[in-house]
Order: sequence, then structure tokens, then C-alpha cells
Amino acid sequence: MAARFTNIHVQEVNGLKTGMKSVLWSAAALLLLLSIAVPVLNILTILFLMVPYVVLYTALPARGFILHMLPVWVLSFLILGTPALIIGLFFLVPSIVMGHMFKKQLPAHKVLSRTVITLLVLFLMEFAAFEVILDLSLISEMSNFVRSVFNDPQLQPLLPVEWSDEYTEMLIQMMLNTIPLAVISVSFFYAVVTQYISRRVLKSSGIEVPRMPLAKDWMLPRVLVIYYVIVYILSLFVSPDSKSFIGVAVLNLLPLLRLAFAIQAVGFFFYLAHERKWNPAIPVLIAIPVLLFSPLSLIGVLDAAFPIRKSFTKKS
Repeated sequence: MAARFTNIHVQEVNGLKTGMKSVLWSAAALLLLLSIAVPVLNILTILFLMVPYVVLYTALPARGFILHMLPVWVLSFLILGTPALIIGLFFLVPSIVMGHMFKKQLPAHKVLSRTVITLLVLFLMEFAAFEVILDLSLISEMSNFVRSVFNDPQLQPLLPVEWSDEYTEMLIQMMLNTIPLAVISVSFFYAVVTQYISRRVLKSSGIEVPRMPLAKDWMLPRVLVIYYVIVYILSLFVSPDSKSFIGVAVLNLLPLLRLAFAIQAVGFFFYLAHERKWNPAIPVLIAIPVLLFSPLSLIGVLDAAFPIRKSFTKKS
């Protein structure tokens, strides 16, 4: 334990703790936070809000991290007001979780999963806070927005003749049912982007943290195949606009499982490219249609269910 602490301390001294790097990352955190007020640009920059937090928390002691963050929060509050502070603090929590696990040198998959869970909890708390404190239901606001769009006289000529209020309500219900899927997907995407960029930045500063397995080594637990079969069978008997718990669960689980097995299929092609000495660009190009067309996720299902990789392993 003492040796690990000494190693981390040396890494901090040789990394961001000295020089201007930590100040520059604090400035980056401020600029990213201020960019939320810039339309269009904020769609891109908000994806990277967690990166400066993670880098600074991992590389600095707790007191140093706080000293770097206080000016960021004060300045952003003075310039943009409360919204900047709320957004900054929202992304602070999962950033600290990821940075803390980086310091403990936990495996990359644990860092990713726990960060995703933290983000999910925060999103749920945010929804609850809007409704309880501000008396604002995001679900109701979204429903009203969709109704107003389809009731717009300028849109009416573009809609099918048979379109009615009933179709609008069905569409709204389907959108509401997929909210869990959207929240999970956004949380996962944020965690993946932040983990990847932060690890590369820390590595360039002399701080090593565990990396995710190479694409060729990706392998899902075989039990997920059983879950996929069960969910798929249930989906055959569930209406897309179902309001039941099972209906909503199936509606969200099926695309998530398909995405997971699509990623598994991508891993299979990277493994195949490694064994057959293909050009590295080939599995990247194959990954595009695999991720875009859900039926191709069946390749991932077969790869997880059966030892088909052994057929392509070179004999020693």
C-alpha cells in the first residue's frame, strides 16, 4: 500500500501537479461550462464536461482539486448564473467517482459500470427535483411539446390523411416508454467518452490507469444470450404502445441487448482481423453496418453462445 501511494505521489509530481497543466485544465473546465450558453456548440461541448474534472481529481490531491474548482464555479456562476452551477455540480459527482476509481487502479470495466450507474441515479434525481421542487414535469412538458408540433397548421399538409389525435397520443406513449432506454444510452455514452479521453490525457501526463480490453478480446457473459432469447420471445406478444411494466421493460431491454450483441459482433470481427492479419481498417469499416443494422447483432449472439472463435484460431 505504501509503495502504491509513493508511486501515485511521484506520478502526481511528474504529471499535472507541477507546471501549468493543471491551470490549463481548470481553464478548460471553465470554458466548457460557459459553452453551454452557446447554441449548437453546446451540443458538442457538453459531451466533454466531465473530462477536466476527472483529469484534475485523478492527478491532484483533494485539497488541490477543490482549489482549482472553486474559481471555475465562482466565475461560471457570476457569468451565467445558477444554471451553470447546477450543470457543473451535476457532472462533478460522476467525475469524482471515476477519478477515485482511477486512483485506486480499479479495472476499466468496473470504472465504466459504476460511472454509468452514478449518472443514472443523478438523472433520476434530476427528474424528481424538477417535479418536486419546481413543480415541473418533464414528461408532461415533452408530451405537450409533441402535441403542439403535430397541431401546428403548417405541419398538417405534410401529415398522412389518416393521421389523427389518436396517432399522436400513441406516438407520445411510445416516446415516453423509451425514456429509460434514452437515459441509459446517454449515461453509457458519457461514461465511455469520458473514460477514453481522460485515460489518454492522464497517460500523456505520466499517470497510468487501467485501459479497457482490446476490441478483439470483448466477450459478453453467455447468460446474456438466455436473457436475449427471453426478451425477444416476450416482444412478440407485447404491443409497442403497451403501458404495462413488462411492456415498457421489453421495449427498452430489447434494443439495449441488441446493441450489446452488436458490440460483441464488432469484437468478433476485430478478433478475426487479428487472427487473419487483415488490414486494421477492415474491422472498423465492418463495424459501421453492424452497429447500424440491428439484425447483424445476431452475429454477436452466436459469438457469445458458441465457441466459434476457436474455428478461426491459428494452430500453434
